[in-house]
Amino acid sequence: MMDAFFWGASVFTAFSILIPFYRSYKGPSVFDRVLSIAAIGGKTIALICLTGLYFDRLSMFLDIALTYAILNFIMAIVLAKYMERLSEEETK
Repeated sequence: MMDAFFWGASVFTAFSILIPFYRSYKGPSVFDRVLSIAAIGGKTIALICLTGLYFDRLSMFLDIALTYAILNFIMAIVLAKYMERLSEEETK
């Protein structure tokens, strides 16, 4: 019974990644694309945690998910600063 729950939750989470993936491909602005990539990262973290629960190795997968979350956060900050710098240069 729990196997079906984990597979169902994992499949649902994997399919929910497709919505922000479409926005990152078709986004009207670069800012929308950065936000959608951050959303994909958040859903991937949930998928990693579900995988850890399924294999009963949550502590190992939680470390991986936390590392991925830190990298995802740094990526969002770096891209935001880069876009801010580009917008300042365009206004000059």
